[in-house]
Amino acid sequence: MGIRTVAAFSDADRRALHVQMADEAVHLGPSEATRSYIDIPKVLQAARDAGAEAVHPGYGFLSENAEFATALENAGIAFIGPRPHAIRVMGDKIESKKLAAEASVSTIPGFLGSIADEDAAVEIANEIGYPVMIKASAGGGGKGMRVARGDEETREGFRVSKNEAANAFGDDRIFIEKFVVNPRHIEIQVLGDKFGNLIYLNERECSIQRRNQKVIEEAPSPFLDSATREAMGAQAVALARAVKYESAGTIEFIVDAERNFYFLEMNTRLQVEHPITELTTNVDLVEQMIRIAAGERLGLSQSDIGIRGWAIESRIYAEDPYRSFLPSVGRLVRYRPPAEINSREHVVRNDTGVFEGGDISIYYDPMISKLCVWAPDRERAVEKMRQSLDVFEIEGIAHNIPFLSAVMDHPEFESGSATTAFIGDSFPDGFHGVAHSHEVIRQLAASAAAMQLLSETRRSRISGQMTKLSRNLGKSWIVSCNETEFELELVSEDDEFIVGFADGLNVKVATTWLPGRKQASFDVGGERLRVHVQPIPMGFRISYRGANMEFLVRTPRQLELGSHMGAKERVDSSSSLKCPMPGLVATIEVSEGESVRAGQALCAVEAMKMENILRAEKDAVVARILVSPKQSLAVDQVIMEFE
Repeated sequence: MGIRTVAAFSDADRRALHVQMADEAVHLGPSEATRSYIDIPKVLQAARDAGAEAVHPGYGFLSENAEFATALENAGIAFIGPRPHAIRVMGDKIESKKLAAEASVSTIPGFLGSIADEDAAVEIANEIGYPVMIKASAGGGGKGMRVARGDEETREGFRVSKNEAANAFGDDRIFIEKFVVNPRHIEIQVLGDKFGNLIYLNERECSIQRRNQKVIEEAPSPFLDSATREAMGAQAVALARAVKYESAGTIEFIVDAERNFYFLEMNTRLQVEHPITELTTNVDLVEQMIRIAAGERLGLSQSDIGIRGWAIESRIYAEDPYRSFLPSVGRLVRYRPPAEINSREHVVRNDTGVFEGGDISIYYDPMISKLCVWAPDRERAVEKMRQSLDVFEIEGIAHNIPFLSAVMDHPEFESGSATTAFIGDSFPDGFHGVAHSHEVIRQLAASAAAMQLLSETRRSRISGQMTKLSRNLGKSWIVSCNETEFELELVSEDDEFIVGFADGLNVKVATTWLPGRKQASFDVGGERLRVHVQPIPMGFRISYRGANMEFLVRTPRQLELGSHMGAKERVDSSSSLKCPMPGLVATIEVSEGESVRAGQALCAVEAMKMENILRAEKDAVVARILVSPKQSLAVDQVIMEFE
C-alpha cells in the first residue's frame, strides 16, 4: 500500500523479525510488558517521535484498550481499530453480555455482577449449577479463565483468574457463567466502516483448545449448515451495529450439539486466526482495517462474500505437549518452516515473528508461528496440513508439532466432529505421543535399516577401510522399537534397498537421505514417508506424525550382548518440587511444616502470560521453601523440599 512502517520493540524483542522488516524501529523499554508494550505514555511518545499517522495494535497488549485508543485520538493519531466506546463496552465481558441481551443476541446463563471474594464466587457457582466457567471481564486469549466443577475448584479458579487478569490486563474483575458441556467454539468475522456499513465474512471453528486457548482453527466450520451460518451472521452484525462498530472484529459463540448458539464475547481487534478467513474469502482484513481507519467506505457488500475452498491454521507453540503443554524457552537452534506456496491447487502460508538463532523468552505468549493451508475442499486441506507439519523443522526448544500432527490424523478431527472437549477426551492422561500401527512401525523399521546401511557405508569409506560400496553387501539386522522387533535382511539394488523380513515379506525402500541430514523422505513399498531423524547409539530417533520413537538397529550378536545390560533405575523425584519451566513465582500456597496431600496446589509459576499451578505428587510434609514470590526461576530449580 506504500505505507512506511515503524516497529515498536522491547529489550527482549530487540532482534525480533518485525524490527528487522520495518522501515524504522523505536525502542519502548524493558522486556516486561507493563514497562514497554502496555505502557501507554511510552507507546504514545514513540508514535509522536516517529511522526506516525496511525497505529495498528496487532492482536494483544493494547489492541483492546479503550484508554489507548482515546489517547491516540486526542493526539491526532489514527487508531487502526474500532472507536473507544466499542472497545470499552465489548471488551468488558460483563457489559458486552448485557448489551448482547438487549440486542436480542442469544446469551449464556450466568452472574454478571461484581464478585467480592472466593466465598461469594462459591455461592454464585452453586446457584448457577456446576460446571461453571470463571472468566476475567477484561480477558482474552485464554488468560484469566478456569472451569470449575466443585467448590474447591471455584475458590482456586477465582484466585488464579483474578491474578492472571490483573497481571495481563490491569483489571481483575471476574464473572461466572454456566459452562456448556462439549460445545463447539465458532466465531463470526465482521467488518464495518465509519458510515454504518456492516457485513460478516462467514465463520471460523476454533474448538480444539488447550487451557482455553485455541490450537487449530478452520474455515468454514464442518458443523454449521447454511441456515445456522446466516442466523449467527445476522446476530453478529446486529451486535456490531448496536455499538456502531467499525473496523475488523469477531463475535465468538459456543454452539451445542443441536446447533443452538450462545454469545460468548466480542474481540474488538484482529484475530490471530484471521488468515484462514482471508484465504476463504479473498478479502485482506488488514488492508480493510487500514482503509476504514483512513475514512474510506467499505467497498464490499454481503453478497460479495462467498466461501472459497477450505483453510486450516495450526498454531505452532513453544511448549511441550508431553508435559501438559508447559511453555518452553530458549534459542531456536533450527527453524525451517515449509516453503510458502500460492497456487490454484493449494496455498501454504506461514505467519511468524521468529527466526533461526533467535530466542524465545519468558515474557510473552509462546506462539511462534501460524501455519496456514488452503485447498479446494476439507479433505485436501487436512492432507496438505499433514504434509506441511511433516517438513516443519524446529530444534532448541520443545514444540507442539507432534501434537498437531496427531490431531490431523485423529478420526474425530478427520470426521469434523471434534468439540472443545477434544483434547481432554482424546488424551485424558495427557499427550504421550501416537501409537502407530504395526504396519507403520514395520515401514519405519525398514527405513531405519536403510539409514543404518548408508551410515555404515559412509563411515567405512571415510576411514579408508573399504573402497567399494559396502551397501552392496547383504546385512542381517534386528530392528527394535520398544517391544517390537523385526528380523530382516537388507541388500541394495541399483538406487533402492530390498528389505526382506523374517516372516517372508519383501519391500523396496528408496530414499535420497544422506547421513547428517535432519529430515528424510522414503518410499517404502509405494508408501511415502517424511520423517525427522536424529542419530542415537546403534540406531535413530525418528519423529513421525505425532510419535517420537527410537529404532535400534543391531546385529544378532549385538542384541545378545545387549541383553546382559542392566535396566536403568528410575530416580524418585517426589522428595522435592522443581520448576518445570523458566518463570516467576506468582504465589506460594503452603508454609514450612504444613502437611499436604497429593494433588494439592503448592505454588503458582507465571510464564508466558499464564499462571501454572504446581501440585504435590503425594502426601507429604513441607520441610523447606527455597523461593519467594516474584523470584525468577530456572528449569529444574528446587522450589521446596519435603520430609
